[in-house]
Amino acid sequence: MIQTPPSADRLAAVSFWFKAAEVSAFPENGGACVKYQDQQIAVYHFAKRNEWYASQNLCPHKQQMILARGLIGDQCGEPKVACPFHKKTFSLLTGENLNGECYHIETYPVKIEDGYVYIGLRD
Repeated sequence: MIQTPPSADRLAAVSFWFKAAEVSAFPENGGACVKYQDQQIAVYHFAKRNEWYASQNLCPHKQQMILARGLIGDQCGEPKVACPFHKKTFSLLTGENLNGECYHIETYPVKIEDGYVYIGLRD
C-alpha cells in the first residue's frame, strides 16, 4: 500500500511513530480521529489515490475539533481537506491555508506497516 511520501525534512523531525489503528478502522476516501495523549489527530485515507495523510483535528478558524469529518479532495493536484462547517481548506502536505488566510494546520507523516497506520510525531 502506498503511503504519503514525506519530505526528508519532515522525516528528520519524526522522533517516534505512533501506532494509531488498523487500516480497516479508517473509512475509504474520508477521515477519522485518533487520540495521542492530549492531541486529537485526523487521519485521512485517500483510497482513490492510494495515499494516507494526517493533520491536527482542530480547525483553527473557529477552534472546533472537526477536520477528521472534513471533505477531502485536491486543488490542482494538492491533496486538501475542507472544514465541514465553514469550508476553509488546508493542504494535507504542508498544512497551508488554501484560502489565503494566515492560519494553518499541523500535518504529520504517515506510514502503513503490517496492516496498521502509524503517525510520525515529535517529542
